[in-house]
Amino acid sequence: MKKILTFLACILLPLIIGGISGFATASNIKTWYVGLVKPSFNPPNYLFAPVWTILYLLMGIGLYLIVQMPKSAERTNAIKIFFVQLMLNFFWSVLFFKMHWLGIALIEIIVMWLSIALTIHLFKPLNKWAAFIQIPYLFWVSFATILNASIWYLNK
Repeated sequence: MKKILTFLACILLPLIIGGISGFATASNIKTWYVGLVKPSFNPPNYLFAPVWTILYLLMGIGLYLIVQMPKSAERTNAIKIFFVQLMLNFFWSVLFFKMHWLGIALIEIIVMWLSIALTIHLFKPLNKWAAFIQIPYLFWVSFATILNASIWYLNK
């Protein structure tokens, strides 16, 4: 029963954090974001929610795999960096969609990208699958970084 509760907590945590940031910024997507000049490769808005849901699920599964490892300094560091990147993920949405600080959001998403890469690096020696399933997240944030930079450039 403890493993099931731990699994649910690990899965729900990223989903809840993502849901809160999505809820807090949703009104700006339908108003402010629509009026921005966007690059030709900007995906349709309906694509973001399912992609992020899948990524948050993968993040939660990866966290669960790491939490199940024997306690060690390496495991503790990996979990800490996981939470750093999760908080950066949350605050990027606030900076970009709520505050409309495109340039600051660009700097922040670069730091987030680095923290995701570090999370993968720290997960790998503990559990290769936990690291591997974070790669789609890194790719999506790579794309989001290019998109953020393009929108900042087109709207400065």
